Amino acid sequence: MNWLNSEAFTVLDQHIKWSDMIGNVIGLIALTFGWRRSLWSWPTQFLSGLILFAAFASAHLSGSAGKQIVVMVVAVFGWWQWNRGGGRSADGHIAVRFATWRERAALVAVAAVGTVAVALLFKAYPSLSWDPWPDAYIFVGTVVAMYAQARGMVEFWFAWLLVDAVGVPLNFANGFAFSGFVYVIYGALVLWGMRDWWLRSRTAPQPVMEGAPA
Repeated sequence: MNWLNSEAFTVLDQHIKWSDMIGNVIGLIALTFGWRRSLWSWPTQFLSGLILFAAFASAHLSGSAGKQIVVMVVAVFGWWQWNRGGGRSADGHIAVRFATWRERAALVAVAAVGTVAVALLFKAYPSLSWDPWPDAYIFVGTVVAMYAQARGMVEFWFAWLLVDAVGVPLNFANGFAFSGFVYVIYGALVLWGMRDWWLRSRTAPQPVMEGAPA
């Protein structure tokens, strides 16, 4: 499996690794499934997380590697949450909604406190991360975003945008150029998905108890 962390090619003097490229392409597919509110978003995210975990762990980016562990754990939770049978709209897909103000406050509080706690942990153990604050922000932000996605909250798209705003320059700075390039596409998909979920959330859902999402 060493070939995964070897160089695939070079673009604009940026060295592209196989693991970085493959993991992010699969991640794009997962995000597309998420936009379509498809159950297949979760196993695809799990596979992407597994590959990117190997990539970031080899570069000693514990926060980004830890993020991928979160991706895999929450992917299992999301699969279970979306596969329970309830909360689906009439077209068989997952019904989406805006979070309540209490839920939003809880998400923001968890993000803020969690980022500080994880960053202090990284600073106490420097071998865990070379960039403790952005790594912690990415790690905790991913937890918040994926939890919100699993609960069908439109706010998960906003959370991903905030994570990407830090993740893009961090990836370029640490040699994961393909991650930086692909997040331009991520950004477009996030905005597209945000608009779709936003519009759907304004229509009262008609849940059905049976039937799997496309």
